[in-house]
Amino acid sequence: MYLWVKAAHIISVMAWMAALLYLPRLFVYHSAVPVGGLISEQFKIMERRLARGIMLPAGVFTWFFGIWVAVLGGYFVKLETWFLLKLALVVCLSLLHFRLDQYVVMFGNNVRPASQNYFRMINEVPAVILVVITILIVVRPF
Repeated sequence: MYLWVKAAHIISVMAWMAALLYLPRLFVYHSAVPVGGLISEQFKIMERRLARGIMLPAGVFTWFFGIWVAVLGGYFVKLETWFLLKLALVVCLSLLHFRLDQYVVMFGNNVRPASQNYFRMINEVPAVILVVITILIVVRPF
């Protein structure tokens, strides 16, 4: 059972990370086009579908299966440092998720919340967190 739940968790994480990496990239391009134009309207549709159709369900499933894996693996009992750091970083990804969702709403209301450069920087955050989480899980340095 543990391996099936772990596989479901990994699949969910991959989908969630794909959305967390792609959505800010859409914002980079969206912030460069005129408000109200056809391209802007297309970006709104793409962003909303990505956020609601992929990012939200994948985030929920990531948490669901992740907690299940932690329970089955006894990680909440052991509370090792690597696990606590991983959990803290997943909370950070969740906060980023909610912030990106706010940007979807802002762009949907024809508000440009930030510059292209800002979204380029935000685009790197989930990748860095993913690298650190992967090292924590595989290497368990602490």
